[in-house]
Amino acid sequence: MSLRVERVSSPAFELEVLPEMGASILNLRAASGRPVMRTVPLEAVLTSSQCASYTLLPFSNRIRDARFVFGGQEVALRVNTDDGLAQHGDVRNRPWQLLERSDTHLRYGFDSRAFPDINWPWAFTAQIEYRLHGPHFDTTLTLTNADGRDMPAGMGLHPYYVRVQDGVEAALQLGADLKYDTDERLLTVGGARPLRPDEDYRTPSPVGGRFIDGTYTAWDGLTRLDWGVRALTVTADNVYSHSVVFTAPDGSLALEPVSHATDAFNLAAQGVAGVDARTLSPGQSLAGTVRVTLEGDW
Repeated sequence: MSLRVERVSSPAFELEVLPEMGASILNLRAASGRPVMRTVPLEAVLTSSQCASYTLLPFSNRIRDARFVFGGQEVALRVNTDDGLAQHGDVRNRPWQLLERSDTHLRYGFDSRAFPDINWPWAFTAQIEYRLHGPHFDTTLTLTNADGRDMPAGMGLHPYYVRVQDGVEAALQLGADLKYDTDERLLTVGGARPLRPDEDYRTPSPVGGRFIDGTYTAWDGLTRLDWGVRALTVTADNVYSHSVVFTAPDGSLALEPVSHATDAFNLAAQGVAGVDARTLSPGQSLAGTVRVTLEGDW
């Protein structure tokens, strides 16, 4: 498949986007060429999983056995993982339409009704907007219920940031007080609990050799990577109440702002508090912006 790359730039950033691949980010670099997110050659992209960042809609992360109960009815989705789950929504590998662009701005739209095989029984629309300004890169995501019924809803972003710059591993700072336990399929079990010392990044610390794939909450919406001579700060709107941290096998660090806990729809149906499963009435939207700010010598 031949993928079209759309590029915009500013005095601080260079951004490359693949509209046919979920409007996913192929690369995000500083204007100097230094990578901010992991470097991805176009020829390596077979799905959005190889991109630098992709979008999670109309839910984020995993749903146990691809089933949940909503409004007293069981909802069955197609399984899309080897271990029997529905994962990461169903927009990230589909084409999005370019709605607006300028030298520093891209806006794309998605309508689930254009895809008869969409893995979601409710109609929805979405927009994603990328904007470069000053030292900032903003991503604004909007999910709208286009159905005539109430719809469960969630969203998130899945960026992979560079972890080591010039041989120096970044110190990670994550302003979150709670974390969830998970089972062998990385599905949430129960409510969030206080952090153990080896999970606590409220004080900046390198990840080191730890493997992390977990969801934090009671998050203040602020994450920071600091290499000493340079740093980046991620700031998320309040709709992103949870943050998934994943040490990827390629050495990058996924820092995912998401609107709910993993498997939130099932947990909410079981009465687990604080997982932030949302319901959108017909015509109602869920929206929020995530900002990446560069500091220091990029």
